[in-house]
Amino acid sequence: MSLAGSLEKLYARRRFGIRPGIDRVGFLLERLGHPELAFRSIHVVGTNGKGSTSAFLSAIMSAAGYRTALFTSPHLVRFTERFRINDREITSERLAPLLDTVLAQAPDEATFFEIITALAALCFADWHVDIAIIEAGMGGRSDASAAIPGIMTAITPISLDHSDYLGTTLTEIAAEKSAIAEPGTPIVTAVQTPEVLEVIRKHAVSGGNEFVAEGRDFSSSWTDNGTLDYRGIHATLSGIAPGIPGRYQAGNAALALAVAELASSRGVAVAQHALTHGIRAAHWPGRMELITGPPPILLDGAHNPAGTAALSGALGDYRHQRLLLVAGIMADKDASGIFAPLAGKVHRAYAVTPAIERALDDSTLTRLLAQLDIEAEACGSVANGIEAARRDAAAGDLILVCGSLFTVGEAKAWLEKTPFEGIRG
Repeated sequence: MSLAGSLEKLYARRRFGIRPGIDRVGFLLERLGHPELAFRSIHVVGTNGKGSTSAFLSAIMSAAGYRTALFTSPHLVRFTERFRINDREITSERLAPLLDTVLAQAPDEATFFEIITALAALCFADWHVDIAIIEAGMGGRSDASAAIPGIMTAITPISLDHSDYLGTTLTEIAAEKSAIAEPGTPIVTAVQTPEVLEVIRKHAVSGGNEFVAEGRDFSSSWTDNGTLDYRGIHATLSGIAPGIPGRYQAGNAALALAVAELASSRGVAVAQHALTHGIRAAHWPGRMELITGPPPILLDGAHNPAGTAALSGALGDYRHQRLLLVAGIMADKDASGIFAPLAGKVHRAYAVTPAIERALDDSTLTRLLAQLDIEAEACGSVANGIEAARRDAAAGDLILVCGSLFTVGEAKAWLEKTPFEGIRG
């Protein structure tokens, strides 16, 4: 069967929604012969920066000479983006029979994300990878990806998100996410609030995990010429130009570097030249991705308050006269919290309804933006929003597309004139 036909069966599984727990995916992996045991894995969990950190780490491991796999979610444009080997997507022709195998073995109640997690394990075993970078879906100990044993865990900054599943406080969410770490394996964390850091530290103590924290054990800083300096556990690096743009990427790059440094203690040696080359070579579509104009269009997947706060700070690196915002979000997100950091910087907004279920309609978003004193108009589709912004743009203006990865993915597909395979999960 073609990949398109198999994906129809897979997408039907989304009727089961989100079901925390690893029993179903564990049973599926057993049926598949435990492909997850054929390679070593590093888990990346957190709220913001997981994708970028994973991309940096994958690029470092590839530069070190390892056959490196990368599993991320959601995809921006194509389903195959979720599965990469040395930064190359696995082709539809290679993926289709593997997906058919997983679907044939999947329990009736297995969810969409559980099946693609098992598919990632089977793909990576089939490719005989050395190391896999596994980005968690949204959680930690109850995330399907936790069924894949990890030799290390990286924790990006944690903030309130997915509270219906993970907890209503930062400490509850931190406890859930940090618990993905296998006992006795290193935990490396980005800068966190004091209460979150303490939760992670206590979990490390109870599990006999080596605990490494940004600010205490490693750090990074920007130089006057726009390059990055890193002071690490063992290495000191200067003048690095990260391949993924954005001032806020300093922390993500530093976290990936610290994990790579520690990997040597887990049997994955990484030479210093690979650290520098990997950070420079990394790329991550849809995160501060600039499409040349005129007018230029900046795509960024920020979709929660912490993400747009980081985005707001990074906008200073992009010279522009007026900022025109194409905004689209999911209905279950905090619209006011997401766009408040951009209030005062946006000249005009174009509210859109992404072509995905549970998207917030453009008329409602227009009203919510007005409450933030952001002048907005309802434009319908993402394409209509971009076209409206282009019509209004003058020389020197910048169009920003943000609010959801799905909005950014749809915009990227439309700009590239390629089909958009939007799917949540």
